[in-house]
Amino acid sequence: MDITENHFKRRLSSGETQIGLWMALGDASAAELCAHAGFDWLVIDGEHGPNGLRDVLAQLRAVGSTTHPVVRVRDDNRAGIKQMLDLGAQTILIPMIESAAQAREAVRSVLYPPEGVRGIGAALARASAYGHVPGYLEAANEQVCLLLQVESRAGLAALDEILAVPGVDGVFVGPADLAADMGHLGRPGAPEVQQAVRDALARIRAAGRAAGILTSDQRLAKGYLEDGVDFLAVGSDVGVLSAGLRSLLGQFRG
Repeated sequence: MDITENHFKRRLSSGETQIGLWMALGDASAAELCAHAGFDWLVIDGEHGPNGLRDVLAQLRAVGSTTHPVVRVRDDNRAGIKQMLDLGAQTILIPMIESAAQAREAVRSVLYPPEGVRGIGAALARASAYGHVPGYLEAANEQVCLLLQVESRAGLAALDEILAVPGVDGVFVGPADLAADMGHLGRPGAPEVQQAVRDALARIRAAGRAAGILTSDQRLAKGYLEDGVDFLAVGSDVGVLSAGLRSLLGQFRG
């Protein structure tokens, strides 16, 4: 049995936009349903979603190889990142990165020595098919994809330094938190915020890194798509379900 290739990571350099969906319900059946919809990637949200280790494990199993799961961890805690990797996550999204020092430590967290400091325990874990993938330790680093989330004025100020850190595969711009930090709470579509977002996305791509973003605003999503972002989440399981339910009810109630 060979190690699973990280197709999401490979496609980041293809020039195409991979379309994704955010999953915040924390439910394996919902994740399985989303996976069969045909998205290129799905985020299992461990920052805001009600996801513990076993919840993430159940969703990774439900998604399987149908699409690519990206696990957003709660924060840049090294032990938490290690556990998600051992569960079998190959792409990790870390929120609230605001410095090159943070970025360097994130890289160290996801890689085995000598490049990093990820603890050695995968022989007992799902990541190596419980020890049935020969050479997993030697091959794992190449298949790990690290995405860092920049979502504050401090993060934008340090963006160029963050982008210069080896081992960072992509940077995801978080418009909601950025809007709040810029004084536009709940208004990520504000012109000032969007100017900052588009400038950041352009800088990320100019540095040769993959640029990503999430928006449920279809007008903005189409604009990002035209700009050529590398990975774009166009909504969430919560938003799609809520909108569908309201639409259905609206057909029968005036």
